[in-house]
Amino acid sequence: MKKQSTDILIIGAGLTGLALAYYLKQLNVSVILAEARDRIGGRIYTKQNANQAPVELGATWIAKEHSELLKLLKVLHLEVFEQFYGTTAIYEPSKTNPAQLVNLPQSNHANYRVTGGTQGIINALSEELEANQIITNCTIFSIEKHEGFISATSEVYKFKCKHIISTLPPYLFEKTIPIKPELPREVKELMKNTHTWMQDSIKIGFTFAAPFWKNEHTSGTIYSSVNALQEFYDHSSADGTLHALVGFMNTKFHSHTKEERQELALKQLEQYYGNQARHFLSYEELDWQDERFTTASCDRVIMPQQNNGHPIYKNSYLNKSLFIAGTETSAYASGKMEGALRSAQQVFTQIKSLL
Repeated sequence: MKKQSTDILIIGAGLTGLALAYYLKQLNVSVILAEARDRIGGRIYTKQNANQAPVELGATWIAKEHSELLKLLKVLHLEVFEQFYGTTAIYEPSKTNPAQLVNLPQSNHANYRVTGGTQGIINALSEELEANQIITNCTIFSIEKHEGFISATSEVYKFKCKHIISTLPPYLFEKTIPIKPELPREVKELMKNTHTWMQDSIKIGFTFAAPFWKNEHTSGTIYSSVNALQEFYDHSSADGTLHALVGFMNTKFHSHTKEERQELALKQLEQYYGNQARHFLSYEELDWQDERFTTASCDRVIMPQQNNGHPIYKNSYLNKSLFIAGTETSAYASGKMEGALRSAQQVFTQIKSLL
């Protein structure tokens, strides 16, 4: 087993972990990120195919209220553009009412997407770090507090640290990484009952050569209460040259195969657009229930947003050596990219005060 010493170990190289490492560059500390996946980004994942529109299979939208994220994007020289909804939507309220074209209400609440794909945030942050600061395929199996330091163990590494920050979803953290000594009972119970953002989502997308949904008397904005696709949106590129439709499938189709989900989606799109819907370039999907580094099996229902942003997550543990971060821990915009960023900022402030 390789022994590795670092001032700070960050578990998870998603947006929270990478942003925290980026902020910690201001301090004279050594930082390592341990990422269990073979890729960085966590719940940000943009599928890129040559000469096709980027397909967002994870975090996607930014609201104008997400001020800290928008500031960071400016610093990283990343641009955003407004999500196109159009003036109408295809709406299916019930089985007894066929799909109908309805007017969308005018709204000042714009949503934005990152030009080139949300993965650009992850890439830009990682480029600000040293290559040896990020270790992929590194699953942490245990954490233990010792006199004067805290350690974390993976299959290959034994990390000796001053501080460890978990950016895993709290539920996953509690279920998969034993800690010695154990955290207080109320903390463990809280983590066991904290909802994990995206755990109930199946995101799918089709790329096309032309945006036929932008023709008259139709729409690329879809809301259905009865069909497989529940929400679907235009996902054309910022310059309008590459085209896609991307959205969410009903999670009751979790047990279906990828091929079966694709066919269900195509049949639904055929109802709206005719045979042209079948002339797609590529089909992409990600069922987040299958992502073992995002969620773990659960024998009870945890309601969306349950315990997200709970005050307990602001505390440090094991004599200020362990911190619990991530978008679910943020009191503002929990479950959003803004929440992930604000969580990183909060922990950075705590670490800075300790040093």
